[in-house]
Amino acid sequence: MGLLRGCWLAIALMAGSHVIATTAVAKDRPERPNVVLIFTDDQGYGDVGCFGATDIKTPNLDRLAREGLRFTSFYVSQAVCTASRAALMTGCYANRVGLHGALNHQSNVGIHENELLLPELCKQRGYVTAIFGKWHLGHRAKFSPLRNGFDEFFGIPYSNDNGRKHPVVKDIPPLPLMNGDTIIEEEPDQSQFTRRLTDRAVTFIEQHHQQPFFLYVPHVMPHVPIFSNDAYKGRSGRGIYGDVVEELDDSVGRIVGTLDRLKLRERTLIIFASDNGPFLSYGNHAGSAGRLREGKLTTFEGGMRTPCIMNWPGQIHAGRTCDEIAATVDLIPTVAELTGGKLSNNRIDGLSLVSLLTSGHDAKSPRDSYYFYAGEELQAVRQGPWKLHLPHDYLTVNGPPGLNGKPANFANMQPKSMDQSGLAGIASRHGYRVAHIELSLFNLHDDPSETKNVIADHPDVVSRLQALAEQARADLGDTLTNRKGNGVREVGRQ
Repeated sequence: MGLLRGCWLAIALMAGSHVIATTAVAKDRPERPNVVLIFTDDQGYGDVGCFGATDIKTPNLDRLAREGLRFTSFYVSQAVCTASRAALMTGCYANRVGLHGALNHQSNVGIHENELLLPELCKQRGYVTAIFGKWHLGHRAKFSPLRNGFDEFFGIPYSNDNGRKHPVVKDIPPLPLMNGDTIIEEEPDQSQFTRRLTDRAVTFIEQHHQQPFFLYVPHVMPHVPIFSNDAYKGRSGRGIYGDVVEELDDSVGRIVGTLDRLKLRERTLIIFASDNGPFLSYGNHAGSAGRLREGKLTTFEGGMRTPCIMNWPGQIHAGRTCDEIAATVDLIPTVAELTGGKLSNNRIDGLSLVSLLTSGHDAKSPRDSYYFYAGEELQAVRQGPWKLHLPHDYLTVNGPPGLNGKPANFANMQPKSMDQSGLAGIASRHGYRVAHIELSLFNLHDDPSETKNVIADHPDVVSRLQALAEQARADLGDTLTNRKGNGVREVGRQ
């Protein structure tokens, strides 16, 4: 045996780093690994160095990618805050659990008590759990994070523009900062959010490093209004937005450094992603989708495809890039498989990515297709490289993007109410206009920017994807065709 082991080592050294990385993943998997989930707000696909950013430095995220796995076709459920987080926590398309759009201080709905959330899955296996950041799944008492699987909560109940600093709407109560279920500040200094959330995350790891933990850090930034910590002002090559992202990268570095210091890295799966694409109407206070089309609030790639990195030394091959379809809905079944947790009896849409994480470069995703919804309207379907946009209206920036925290076309705006909904209401509040796309087919491998409609050349593909769309309508509904899905569950109500 010793001779065989020595021969294998010699072959590995001669073959180079790829084989060394491969042998590293042969280590026994920890029975109850820690999970650290870092979720930024409105950070675009093009706002991370390893995803193409050149004027924002993200060395800590780039290191995680070099030593782990970078997903280049990773999707959220919808390109807006609440819907995206509902899918992340439940493993379901947001439509299945009845949560769409972005809840605010007037909302009386939230996540239903019968849904099994990611922290509740971990609690089954004796994990301690915490959320430090933005919740956004209901702010009434029954929807509290502390009643939905989390032991600790420090942060805000909804988006940071839902307060006195909203750039357009002026009748909003003060933004509350909460510790547990207690409001401890109103209109807190937003330039300190990233530091304070990171401080709490570091303390949590230090206090619970001897037991399995699930740590969820849904950062407040870089959702507008953005504020830069003084220590980061002028540091990036993209103004205040870049400064804010560079502080977020340092936050990642502090969290990973704490895991290193406590020798927890080989027991910890780290996941980084953004909740949706950039809020393009806000111009120099918004991010970049890189070469992807459009951004937040749309079902184009710039709205739904986000940067994602997963890192786990000894389990995930280092330096891999994966262009297989994966999504936030896949995280809860992945964590269930890794931790031994039992999934809900409720139907979910996620599929475990464990084999994709721990296999080699040619690993295939268990996911064959993906649906793109905006609200309750089915707008697109993807299968393999093909994405079919169904005819629909969408939001696009109304004229030149805004400057310095104001949306596009701000000079022509009148104060708007938070009650306005629908595309017209959102457009009027955030500097967008309504545009339209007809039935269109794109090959995302050749054309990730969704600019070349090849529908005339591939009628067979169109027919296949339209059949998938019909399946989605029957299951999840579609307001455009007046369909009510038979798989949609009740939303939680106050």
